[in-house]
Amino acid sequence: MADDLGSQPDEGESTGAFSRAFSDIRQRRGLSRNALAKLMNYSRSYVSKVESGAERPSRNFLSSAERAMNDNGTLRRAYAESFENRTDDLHLREAAEMVTDDGTIQVLREESALRYDNRVYRLNQRRLLLNNGTRPIDRYLIRIAVGKFPDDPKLCDLLYSQNPVTWDELDLRAWRGTERTKPMRWAVHHDKPDFKEVWLRFGGDNGHFPLYPGESGWIEYEYTVDEQHWGDWYQRTIRLPTRHLSIRLDFPAAFDMTAWGLYTSMWNDAMPFATPIQSFTENGRQIFLWATDNPPVGSRYRVEWKVVYSPHPVDEPGQSARPSQNMKALGIRQRDDDILRRRAREFELPLERNDAERTISELRSALNRVALAHVFAKGSSISAQQIGIDRAAAIVRSVEGEMIELLNPRIIRFSDQIDEQYEGCLSFFDVRGVVPRALHVEVVHTNLDGSHRITVFERAVARLVAHEVDHLNGLLYTDRMVEGAHLIPVEQYDGVGKKWEI
Repeated sequence: MADDLGSQPDEGESTGAFSRAFSDIRQRRGLSRNALAKLMNYSRSYVSKVESGAERPSRNFLSSAERAMNDNGTLRRAYAESFENRTDDLHLREAAEMVTDDGTIQVLREESALRYDNRVYRLNQRRLLLNNGTRPIDRYLIRIAVGKFPDDPKLCDLLYSQNPVTWDELDLRAWRGTERTKPMRWAVHHDKPDFKEVWLRFGGDNGHFPLYPGESGWIEYEYTVDEQHWGDWYQRTIRLPTRHLSIRLDFPAAFDMTAWGLYTSMWNDAMPFATPIQSFTENGRQIFLWATDNPPVGSRYRVEWKVVYSPHPVDEPGQSARPSQNMKALGIRQRDDDILRRRAREFELPLERNDAERTISELRSALNRVALAHVFAKGSSISAQQIGIDRAAAIVRSVEGEMIELLNPRIIRFSDQIDEQYEGCLSFFDVRGVVPRALHVEVVHTNLDGSHRITVFERAVARLVAHEVDHLNGLLYTDRMVEGAHLIPVEQYDGVGKKWEI
């Protein structure tokens, strides 16, 4: 995740020109991103970032791409046009202009902090600025950018177009100085579903307080982002001459996390931080610290992490999380989310094959995460809406481990034989309810090539499939319960860890 940097291209349209040329040649060669990455001996994620414009390619990357795609010079011309005609001084000027058009700024110290609490990330940025110019500085441009799926820009676009980051969610606040006694006004510069630019004004209710030539002073701002919009990474981009950068991450110790850092410059691919990230635990929190001096302009410092969820993750010491809280922490949309009451949008296949494949991939990842927090003795299943993607896709994992992928599924026949069993739902996992279901269902669903097939599902798998088809139609299992039936707390349900007796 990023702030003041985003996953947006640093070089604007010129970066886009190279990315478009790269994508066009790849597609004309009939290569998938994964296939090309293997030919180039690069990771698929890095190839995806270059093609989307989120990452500036190195010259080594360019040479590898030329060899892998047998390019006749088109890529090299696009690369030269995009990057090699731009001097370091130009990069510095552009960076300064991005922040202010009223002077030249140097960052003497940047302190970046991220804290996770109650399913919300709180970002705090403190910067000691020096005005090296000849005119007063009365505004400062900041960026707020999110990316739940950094390796898949199209899936990010899909997610945020349906569920954008809002200003109410961000609750942005800013101050001049370190005591928070001088609130700064702010004005929106760009407002996109996953990307915001804001001018912080050096003025507020307490008057104007510009940064005059030769003066230095602190600014501080903070905002919040819901976990459904945040990914397992945090990135800083150096856009101005900076003397010192520090990064602090603060998580519940119960998450038992590991973290690592990657450094990328305008000339080098991603490589590990030159120094290790320090980690320690205090007051029930796990803290990660890292710092560097004189980071080069244009460089990116990215921290990624992995959370090992315990069966009962907690937010604070001594506080046990409810099953529904665990599911929410794992990225599962909960019962009060409007997306669960909408009919999912079907895929147009094979035209939207890539979108369908990405959605299935995200569903698999989500189900694997959930499996770390709960044992599913009856099998498990999940729909795209439950991870915030409004598309008609679901997957089912049987007790035996068979993975069933369903695109645009529709039940065309129910057996006359009905069975009643308790069901649970990842979107309200604190309770269980008895639901009557057909023992056999016939389902028509779509293959990636656009063809249709009919599959017969039986017993436990039929119940799981029917549960997910209901989700895709905006229904919950409570809508199927007989009149007068009641939900029971999961603590009163004695079937946890047992198979259905069907």
